[in-house]
Amino acid sequence: MIEDVLVADPPADSVDAVRHRLRAFLDRHRPPTPCLVVDLPAVADRYRLLRRLFPAAVLHYAVKANPAPEVVGLLAALGASFDVAGVAEAELCLRAGAPADRLSYGNTVKKASDVVRAHALGVRVFTVDSEADLLNVAALAPGADVLCRVFAFPTAARSAFGRKFGCEPDLAAALLHRAHRLGLRARGVSFHVGTQQLDPRAWEHGIATAARIMATLAASGVHLTTLDLGGGLPAGYRDGAPPLADYATAIGESLDRHFGSAWPEVVLEPGRAVVADAGVLRTEVVLVSRKSYEDRHRWVYLDVGRHNGLTETEDEFITYALATARDGGPVGPVVLAGPTCDGDDVLYERNTYHLPLDLAPGDLVDVLATGAYTASCATVGFNGFPPLPTTHLGASGEPVR
Repeated sequence: MIEDVLVADPPADSVDAVRHRLRAFLDRHRPPTPCLVVDLPAVADRYRLLRRLFPAAVLHYAVKANPAPEVVGLLAALGASFDVAGVAEAELCLRAGAPADRLSYGNTVKKASDVVRAHALGVRVFTVDSEADLLNVAALAPGADVLCRVFAFPTAARSAFGRKFGCEPDLAAALLHRAHRLGLRARGVSFHVGTQQLDPRAWEHGIATAARIMATLAASGVHLTTLDLGGGLPAGYRDGAPPLADYATAIGESLDRHFGSAWPEVVLEPGRAVVADAGVLRTEVVLVSRKSYEDRHRWVYLDVGRHNGLTETEDEFITYALATARDGGPVGPVVLAGPTCDGDDVLYERNTYHLPLDLAPGDLVDVLATGAYTASCATVGFNGFPPLPTTHLGASGEPVR
């Protein structure tokens, strides 16, 4: 049961302890591969840590990172709010026990019918970045709260969002003015610094931009109350990341610089930082080969690839840490690839991995920190793939029921 995780602020386990617990479960039960195991106490620990590090912020879990009902239900019971990307995620959160007033529709690309349905469900906060979307919200969700998303282009994100989301600051100010005139509550400004952001100071430009927009609006009688800092907080992959406390310090200092003691309501949308380190994906070696007699690199083919769980290896922008039962002996360089009949299903070729020289077909490889964007992004049906089997462990170290 989820209830066995809801102990009031127990001591947090280290990431290594969580991984040991997950791998021990996999060793005991040896489920067919590929399979994902997620540790719910680790999810709770990480949410509580973020709440302690950012005590002045409202935490909106980014549901898209891991929409498993077990995860969403746990976070709802812990009092989290939720950033939803669509109606299906809103319905999921409501079924999991989250009240509608804790949901925010953060996707700026939505059909008119989605606005109607979300409003009917009780969602009252919508993010926009265009006139067309704003007019839909005004017509179909009258009286709703509106945030406008502005561009943010920091440099250290492992995957930036480009220009798909957001708008220039002058347009954002104009849209918020218009929202006010249309009878909506012009609530604030949002931005996103890109996923797996490795620079704790990356929020500086967005905070400064938002402060200017809010001052401009206030001068004309429209008083914005909320600054949504988006997501971007990192997880601990192979190459590491700064401690989350560094992000809290840098963001707090930036807010002080641009708002003084009069901070707006601050919203954070962590997803990856909540769930990634709580997961281990176990896979099996299908084949080990070389492309020539002289080739130093072995090709290691796994039964999981870009299409059935490791979507984020596209362009090699997330470099997962790996573990095998043969670790500790001699190693050599490998190219890692997935099992599909697709030439693009190569995980790591530019980033060199070294795996045991005696690695053989049938051996198991654990892909660490895979609680985010794995099962939720896996293709269903391509090459016959089923949904990625996922087990959620409770405080007992056994599956929740």
